[in-house]
Amino acid sequence: MGLLVIAACCLGAVGAALVSQYAFDMQPCPWCILQRVQFLAIALVCGVALMTQRVVPRLLFCVLALLLSLAGMATALWQHFVANNAFSCSLSLADRIISGLALDQLMPAVLAPRAGCTDGRVELWGVSYELWSLTLFGIIAGVLGTIVLTLCRSVGRGLR
Repeated sequence: MGLLVIAACCLGAVGAALVSQYAFDMQPCPWCILQRVQFLAIALVCGVALMTQRVVPRLLFCVLALLLSLAGMATALWQHFVANNAFSCSLSLADRIISGLALDQLMPAVLAPRAGCTDGRVELWGVSYELWSLTLFGIIAGVLGTIVLTLCRSVGRGLR
């Protein structure tokens, strides 16, 4: 159940970002796009984990999703404290990842940066988008941590 909720929340976060972009003209910067990619990757990994019946592979997928959520937290923090204060985020790590994986060409309507870091700063109810993203990544990490511990106990019982 937890993995399904996580996948739905991740897809919902990307959906909310797309509504903000296309309905309210809040254009994303490369760091915003990287967070979208991380949310989509977490949703995909959780979906695969849901379809996995064996405990050890499910545990490994959950650990991977946990690592992705921690990376998402790092991305949001970097955007908030560093990238938002930079004059340009062209050729930043986020920009190189997106262009290196050709994500901006694969799905340009969803994964193409359309603003610079300082131009892409937007708020929802007085809170920066990247802080909302950080909060969601943190909640996801907490839930996944609980799932991983539960699965580890299950594996441990199987080894006795």
